[in-house]
Amino acid sequence: MIFRTAVEHAKKHPGLIPQFFFMCLGMGGAFFYLVRLAKGPHVTWNKTSNPEPWNKLDPTYQYKFVAIETDYKNLKKEGPDY
Repeated sequence: MIFRTAVEHAKKHPGLIPQFFFMCLGMGGAFFYLVRLAKGPHVTWNKTSNPEPWNKLDPTYQYKFVAIETDYKNLKKEGPDY
């Protein structure tokens, strides 16, 4: 019903077609970004089997998208193993 109304409006006002396109593109991008964040190695969904998943990550794991000054390959683990 909502899509039918949107199509009817787009037929009457063709200038709305780019707005619908970019609005759907933005909502899709936001959805996929949230899915990507939810599947990260530092996120836990089941606290009984793995309560602290961040402790199992390698010390050379790069948490950021871009690390300008940090060379993660040469990092050494400073803390104890849990």
